Amino acid sequence: MEFMIIAYDADDENALARRLKVREAHLKQAALMKEKGHLIEGGAILNDDGQMIGSTLYCRFDSRAHLNQWIANDPYWLGNVWVKVEVKPIRLVKF
Repeated sequence: MEFMIIAYDADDENALARRLKVREAHLKQAALMKEKGHLIEGGAILNDDGQMIGSTLYCRFDSRAHLNQWIANDPYWLGNVWVKVEVKPIRLVKF
């Protein structure tokens, strides 16, 4: 199954610092998920000033439960960076 994830960062004054603190670990895990075929593509959501305020991801997992497990162990979730995560099942079109 394919999923679209929109994950929003906290908006307190320390939110960006928390993101930057665990960003390398998040990207390392993302690279591993890409190698395993789970992560299709992803990137940061930016505000009008170009600062990172969230994430978007396209993923492929056997089930929603497997996806939920991955999110629960992501450094951005564990590091209190993401405070709201929306997940939608999707069907990607290959152009």
